[in-house]
Formats: sequence, C-alpha cells, structure tokens
Amino acid sequence: MPIAVRAARPEDAAACIDLRGRTRENAFDAAQLAELGITPESWAAGIAEGASIGRVAWEGERMVGYCFADRDSGEVLVLALLPDYEGRGIGRQLLQEVVSRARDAGHQRLFLACSADPRSRSHGFYRRLGWRPTGELDDAGDEILQLP
Repeated sequence: MPIAVRAARPEDAAACIDLRGRTRENAFDAAQLAELGITPESWAAGIAEGASIGRVAWEGERMVGYCFADRDSGEVLVLALLPDYEGRGIGRQLLQEVVSRARDAGHQRLFLACSADPRSRSHGFYRRLGWRPTGELDDAGDEILQLP
C-alpha cells in the first residue's frame, strides 16, 4: 500500500501521541508527554491555530510517521517514524516538507535538538541532510543543529 503524506489536521493529534510512544529512539508515551504539557487537546489546538507546521504520513488507516515545526521560532520540534518504516525515505520526505513550509513562513534559520551521541540514528540522519551543530546544547543535553 502506498504511503500518503499530507498536512497535519487537528484530528491527527491522538494518533501522533500514540505513535511517539512506539518509536525506536527517544520514545515518549502519552503519560510522559502529558507531564510535559503535551496532550491530544494541546496538540490539536496547535495544529488548528497554525502554530504547528506539520506533515503526517499514512499507510491506509495507519499513521506511520510525522514531523512538526514551530511556526513562530522555526524549531523543528519532532520527527517520529514507526520502526518498520525506517530507511524508506519517509522521514526525509516529512522533514523536507516541513522545512519547506517553515521557510515559506519566513524562517531563514531552522534549528532542532538532536542527540549528541554518534551512535543514535538521528545523529547521522540530520547531518547527512545538511544540518550543522551550533555548539549549543539544550537543557536535556541534546545538541542544537541548524540548517543554513
């Protein structure tokens, strides 16, 4: 079945939260996200208000991945993909589409937090796509990367 990528809709929020708990690395379940103030309602509101720039990937009735950026800051907040769908270009497509929309929103500098551990999948993934370390770390000890 083909993978369909489209703009995120408020009704996708619950599926996004569910999927985030099933990723290979950096998984957060619904309870952990709620502790951070991220609920289906808050996520849906961000999409509805346009504060979140998001793209989602579906295979039939199953969400397989998503990517979101903050419209106001240009930060790529999350890229999540089910493990069975890794290595198929879906994550790259989601990220590229979100980057394009963030640039359309006026952002010249895009940034994200990424594991500083070279053994993590995300470490090499973003660098291969042109993201570069800024030398900064966030509060969790993740590296801040930017896309020139």
